[in-house]
Amino acid sequence: MATITKKELIDRIAEQTQAKRVVVKRIVQSFLDDIIVELGKSNRLEFRDFGVFEVRTREARIAQNPKTLERVEVPAKRTVKFKMGRLMKEKLSNVIPDESAK
Repeated sequence: MATITKKELIDRIAEQTQAKRVVVKRIVQSFLDDIIVELGKSNRLEFRDFGVFEVRTREARIAQNPKTLERVEVPAKRTVKFKMGRLMKEKLSNVIPDESAK
């Protein structure tokens, strides 16, 4: 499994659109910054056919340190949930798992 960085995505978009890399970088970063701002406001972000990002609150709970078996209080926290959209589901359902990854 390969890791694709933001830089690599910017380079691909710049090449595909024939736009300057600096402009693409500014647009992509602005897009990501806006996603963070909206999720920070607990807004739901829906991108048709891609997916939905929404903020969820995890309840406070009691956990256990596996090394010492000591009980530890874990406070409530906010996290982001992503639900795949239709096109992503279709694309990922056609992927055959790599046997060498096991």
